[in-house]
Amino acid sequence: MRILVIEDERTLAGFIEQSLHADGYAVAVCNDGESGAAAALTGDYALVLLDLTLPGKDGLEVLDVIRERMPGLPVIVLTARAAIEQRVEGLDRGANDYVTKPFSFEELLARVRAHLRTPGQHQSSVLEQAGIHMDLRTRRVERDGQEVQLTAREFELLAYLMRHPDQVLSREQILNAVWGFDFDPGTEVLEVYIGYLRRKLGRGILETVRGAGYRLVPSPS
Repeated sequence: MRILVIEDERTLAGFIEQSLHADGYAVAVCNDGESGAAAALTGDYALVLLDLTLPGKDGLEVLDVIRERMPGLPVIVLTARAAIEQRVEGLDRGANDYVTKPFSFEELLARVRAHLRTPGQHQSSVLEQAGIHMDLRTRRVERDGQEVQLTAREFELLAYLMRHPDQVLSREQILNAVWGFDFDPGTEVLEVYIGYLRRKLGRGILETVRGAGYRLVPSPS
């Protein structure tokens, strides 16, 4: 599936593109409203991620253009505008969803998956890797049949790792996905939470790949 990202903050647009690629999507990026509106109308996209503050056409103007010509195309608005009135305006003018910056990339990916789900399609709410059973709906986690109590952040971190089994994920990828784009990369909070998960799940599951990041081992020895 192809996703169009219309975002003028190039660093953020790059991180969004990288995260979507890692989740299996094809991505195109536009950095202004004019080119974004044109791309939305001429490209074969399944969903648009749209910033509201754009050079050229304002994001709401782009949204109006999309809704006039392509009323069924899902649009998720990304913006730092947190006022309730602005959120309501975006939704009233046709946005399908609204994510306020800074945001967790894992949450954004979950919203993308939800809006790309076709009517009647069932998407499993369960992840299973390395003897771990995770129910995303009830937020219940079991290891080898034994329930494991996780905090909200531990749950989000483990869910991200379980969605990418046997893949080496960098600190930057994980921090962006679970803690959000604006999180300080110099902090050691990731190492702390990896330690928490190892104590609760066992040491053989989460591997440290020196100089590269972390990997969830699908079948730990």
